[in-house]
Amino acid sequence: MYAIVEIAGTQVKVEKDKYYYTPLLEGKDGDKVEFDNVLLVEQDNKITVGSPSIKGSKVTGKILSHLKGDKVIVFKKKRRKGYRVKNGHRQQFTKVLIEDIK
Repeated sequence: MYAIVEIAGTQVKVEKDKYYYTPLLEGKDGDKVEFDNVLLVEQDNKITVGSPSIKGSKVTGKILSHLKGDKVIVFKKKRRKGYRVKNGHRQQFTKVLIEDIK
């Protein structure tokens, strides 16, 4: 059984009892979260597709932790002009354990 859910503007294929890294969500470690925007559900080889979402369906999960991704280096240069800029960025993520798909 799996579902495709929209979480913070991204579509994620989720399964029960697995964890996923999503963009940063509000809440503390151990808090429950519900995702109401379920786009597709597969159960017993039967697929239900919403238009655009399935009414009454939701996915519940639990926030495990908040963490940062790997550092990405952004380097800009214009040749023969002496222009060089180096910046770094670390994206923040939330680790979510999917507990139930309804």
